[in-house]
Amino acid sequence: MTFTTTKSQPLNSALIFRTTLYLIFFFFSSEGYTTHLIHIDSPLSPFHNPSNTHLHYLHNALQRSLKRINHFKSPLVPMNPSGGEYLMRISIGTPSVEVIGIADTGSDLTWTQCLPCIQCYNQTIPLFDPTHSSSYHKIPCTANSCNALGKSKKCRRNTTTCGYRYSYGDGSHTAGNLASETLILGPISLTNVTIGCGHDTAGIFDKAGSGIIGLGLGELSLVSQLGAQFPGSKKFSYCLIPTNTTTDHNSTSTISFGQNSVVPHGTDVVTFPLVKKARKNFYYVTLEAFSVGNKRVAFESESSKVEGNIVLDSGTTFMLLPTKVYNGLESAVSKEIKGEKRVKDPTGTGMFNLCYGGVDGNITLPVITANFKGGDVKLQAVNAFTWVREDLVCFAMISSGNVSVYGNMAQANFLIEYDLDASTVSFKPTDCTQHTA
Repeated sequence: MTFTTTKSQPLNSALIFRTTLYLIFFFFSSEGYTTHLIHIDSPLSPFHNPSNTHLHYLHNALQRSLKRINHFKSPLVPMNPSGGEYLMRISIGTPSVEVIGIADTGSDLTWTQCLPCIQCYNQTIPLFDPTHSSSYHKIPCTANSCNALGKSKKCRRNTTTCGYRYSYGDGSHTAGNLASETLILGPISLTNVTIGCGHDTAGIFDKAGSGIIGLGLGELSLVSQLGAQFPGSKKFSYCLIPTNTTTDHNSTSTISFGQNSVVPHGTDVVTFPLVKKARKNFYYVTLEAFSVGNKRVAFESESSKVEGNIVLDSGTTFMLLPTKVYNGLESAVSKEIKGEKRVKDPTGTGMFNLCYGGVDGNITLPVITANFKGGDVKLQAVNAFTWVREDLVCFAMISSGNVSVYGNMAQANFLIEYDLDASTVSFKPTDCTQHTA
């Protein structure tokens, strides 16, 4: 089975590699709420930089994905906010103050920079001042939420306030106090939400964001805390538009929470079990193989004999695969692409080994099927290939040692639901340009 693109309909795939999304609208009903998301490089985005080229976005996305590898290797290193892919607006405090954080399925604790600062990185929006909020309360060291921090918990002798500290693989860090605060999502007001108030933050951070909004699997994540206040709402879903629509002013991605996030049942819906492992905040699933044409490439790695051998991650652009798996998949893909001229990696990084030039925008690319335990997901060209320019396309999966991550590029044009109560994730093939709130 093949997928054909033509010159009159280029994928413009490089735009996905700066897929930080900007949250601009909330809607809430008794069943949940839905947000509309805008690609940061879309002309609608306030962060749009028209001077950047496709190759520039591609190179930046590669760097972010490679930096994120270290966080999956170590059980002690949390996600670095500079490596995320999506921005999200929320409001905290009474009276409320808007903050912009990176919405990250690889993180739990929601934190933002706060005054007073021992040191803070420069951010575009004003810092949150907890002394101006009547609903801000520090959390004691004896609280269950403090213990949920695990090794990030920092309680000094003779102090009663729970502190936290995250140190990242690139030398960046954030430290501060754990607090309960009112958190507002559009018209929804959540009381006594556990957040981190960072007073000591330094390193490589994006000034457009002020921290992290945790959408992970752990008990401190925003999703878990939402479910605690609204029973049955411990779930969320998103539908990311593919790269050929990022310049369309009428198309946006969506993300939904609570009952609004439920994926409609149907024969095309595939549901997998989530596997709980040591990194409790990650969404692990079991990938058994890839199929390309008549070739089946077994998913073999150090972790292939155990359940939960790959992480679903919104904060990584590319699919990161163990070397042996990547080599087998690349070989199978290359055999399906016949009569085209292979060229060197245009990024100069050596990360894209399978590129074709002189294709004049017209090339037949194979469908790659991801064979999960629980069902199959068919990856179209927008999920597995990037067009650097009209006449040059590259296979956009990366060899990454023994790290296995199912990035957001492979998730485009699927409605994906995470149900934390049922411990499942569901994929439904969807035209995300037509999926509205």
